[in-house]
Amino acid sequence: MTSVALGVPTLRKDNGLDDAEYGHSGVDLDLHSQEMKAMRAGEVASVHSWELVTAVDGPGTRMTLFLSGCPLNCLYCHNPDTLKMKDGLVYSFDEIWDRVSRYRGIMRATGGGLTISGGEPLMQPQFVSRLLAKCQEAGIHTALDTSGFLGRRATDAMLDNLNLVLLDVKSGIPATYKYVTGRELQPTIDFGTRLSEHGNAMWVRFVLVPGLTDAVENVEAVAEIVSNWKTVERLEILPFHQMGEQKWEELGMTYTLGDVHPPTTALIERVRAQFEAHGLPVTVG
Repeated sequence: MTSVALGVPTLRKDNGLDDAEYGHSGVDLDLHSQEMKAMRAGEVASVHSWELVTAVDGPGTRMTLFLSGCPLNCLYCHNPDTLKMKDGLVYSFDEIWDRVSRYRGIMRATGGGLTISGGEPLMQPQFVSRLLAKCQEAGIHTALDTSGFLGRRATDAMLDNLNLVLLDVKSGIPATYKYVTGRELQPTIDFGTRLSEHGNAMWVRFVLVPGLTDAVENVEAVAEIVSNWKTVERLEILPFHQMGEQKWEELGMTYTLGDVHPPTTALIERVRAQFEAHGLPVTVG
């Protein structure tokens, strides 16, 4: 992937926009005002990568756009190279739209569309909102893959332009959530409730990590939270894997789950049964 000159400097140093509300400064004080203006206007975005996938991040064949920057620090993150916004490449809105529109034919033929993922896409809400609106105008199905932690950044207009939200509920017990992510659980609960009230379809995702998120009481807490949301179409159990470990090492980051094995079939079935007991439609990813 290459990026053409856009007339704005490349992002540097930090991993987000200024937002004291979420506990980090977010802005490199050396950034030029032109660059910040372009980011806040949704004219450019920091992009990690994109790929064309089938039935993974939503229905049909989809272009998944991975934006850079995330406020969470999940212990099992399999894409730690998306955490810092400065590590992405800056693309203009028109460049991204040209790439998306290139696949409109196959998206329509397969019932697919665009999924905006990350990192955390709501780190760049202006760009996301603008791209979702453009997709809706063009008749392209839209999905947002998010932790929900920055859900208050999503305007009602943005929700109106979303056909599907892939919402990660990483734990049901606040203390476990804080240990896993370094952040608070409540914003995700609040966002899920808001999506349900707004009428947005949801696919809830739960990463099953032995010894970390698999406790019976934690799974029960997740089930109780999710069962309150009336627009959940499926709950995906995503078994833990070690595919991201090498990236942690390459980035010089400390990976603490090296001795953790993927969940056994018996554990997956126990968790499935817990969710199904609450009437939730369960799949295993």
